[in-house]
Amino acid sequence: MLKLAAILLGLPAVLAQNSTCCQALQNAGLAHVLYPNTTEYANRTVSYWSVSAQLSPYCIVQPTCTSEVVKVVNTLIRGESCSSTKFAVRSGGHTVWAGSNNINDGVTVDLGLMKDVTLDKNASVASIGPGARWLNVYAALDPDGWTVPGGRAGSVGVAGFLTGGGNSFFTARKGFACDNVKNFELVTASGEVVNANADENPDLWQALKGGSAANFGIVTRFDMFAFQTGNLWGGTATYNKSATADQIAAYVKWTDNVSNYPDGSSIIFWSYLPVMSDIVILAAYEDTQGNEAPVGFDDFMAIPRIADTLRIDSHKALTDELEQATGYRDVWFTMTFANNAEIFTKIVELNEAFVNEWKSQTNDPDFITQCMFQAIPTVFSVHSVERGGNVMGLDSEDRNGIMLLFDIAVKTAEEEAIARPLLRSYGEQMQEFATSRDGLISWKFLNYADSYQNPLASYGSANVEKIRAAAKKFDPEGVFQTKAPGGFKISKVGTEESGVETDKLFGSVGEETKTLANLSDA
Repeated sequence: MLKLAAILLGLPAVLAQNSTCCQALQNAGLAHVLYPNTTEYANRTVSYWSVSAQLSPYCIVQPTCTSEVVKVVNTLIRGESCSSTKFAVRSGGHTVWAGSNNINDGVTVDLGLMKDVTLDKNASVASIGPGARWLNVYAALDPDGWTVPGGRAGSVGVAGFLTGGGNSFFTARKGFACDNVKNFELVTASGEVVNANADENPDLWQALKGGSAANFGIVTRFDMFAFQTGNLWGGTATYNKSATADQIAAYVKWTDNVSNYPDGSSIIFWSYLPVMSDIVILAAYEDTQGNEAPVGFDDFMAIPRIADTLRIDSHKALTDELEQATGYRDVWFTMTFANNAEIFTKIVELNEAFVNEWKSQTNDPDFITQCMFQAIPTVFSVHSVERGGNVMGLDSEDRNGIMLLFDIAVKTAEEEAIARPLLRSYGEQMQEFATSRDGLISWKFLNYADSYQNPLASYGSANVEKIRAAAKKFDPEGVFQTKAPGGFKISKVGTEESGVETDKLFGSVGEETKTLANLSDA
């Protein structure tokens, strides 16, 4: 309640005034336009998972259906009252960095009321609204014994997860979550509603699978291939950090065995927890066929545990358990490296050095870190190609890899400003060591990248051009590159290395746009 009151009372007076653009949205017949100094506005602001993303738009507009998204787009892009107003698009609100899915001094299009989930059992297709979170999806599908390959934490939003790639419990069987989207419904900058699938606009269909909707328009529905499933086996296990060597050996072996055991999922974290005042090892294990402690997990099961919650349970229950704490400012870094125990070990050592350095700099013990590892074997991309392909570029990689998410969660803006360059410097040391062992894989997972990273460029030049071509075709004036500055933009790929401030395809990005997109670097 104190946080809510602060938002209601602490906004600058200028933001309390109704902008003419916000009034134009109301005049267009949109009933849900939320203004500063209202409870509804404050509630939507604090619902962002990372406090870093909780900005102060002039207003928040919440469409309830595709036709209302068309009204929003037409008003924001062609309405005279909105000619100078920039906007952001927010779905689940789980991306951590400021400016990714929200905006200061603009309008935020909040898709949170578009969260219906329907199941067509005859077609084996689940249709999902862009404002749904995975907890909504599993709650709708689980009772009928159906599911889709989705997020492993219920609070994660559907739209960002799917258009960024999406790694699930089922990736070794079915490819990335994006590879299981049969059809995207999307509103373009011209206000046109288009479908993208294997037969209709297949170029857009492929580009949306990892290329981020921020480059093309606003996705208003995801039609996903659904399948029947029973309960899963899994849960979490906690280990003392003295088990590090055994865990690394087990995980390297696991990564090379995924193609032989595609029903399993294993995620390992070295995490600093305030309640422990130390780093502990946490693991999330799942068997998607409901086999209890199958042989694929033998090496992990042989390591002594402090505690565990392993059991047979529903897909929803296991994802509910993997929620992370809210109320923090989050700084992330991601990289991928070849399945190599020496590199793995060095990253864990650098993570502990980072934690110790941070402890020496802060007076606040309430912070959380993660050094999280996930297997990315080549079999994942084999399935991606089988399902029509995506633009992430992993199909060109011939080595089994491991993906890292390295992050810290702190409480204040001042701590975030200090933590951001420090975490980045340690992340770059991790990359440098992997490179020195010929083990750095260039691919970066968009779902885990922070603002200073460039995941689209890591997909390879052919895929970058596929994304550029689709963006140019469906948004020829580059509206979503300039007027909606949030997210990772294809127009910026290549500009960092060359120092060029304009893009050949879309023209000048503009100083204001660049500032908004990089607020979290300030």
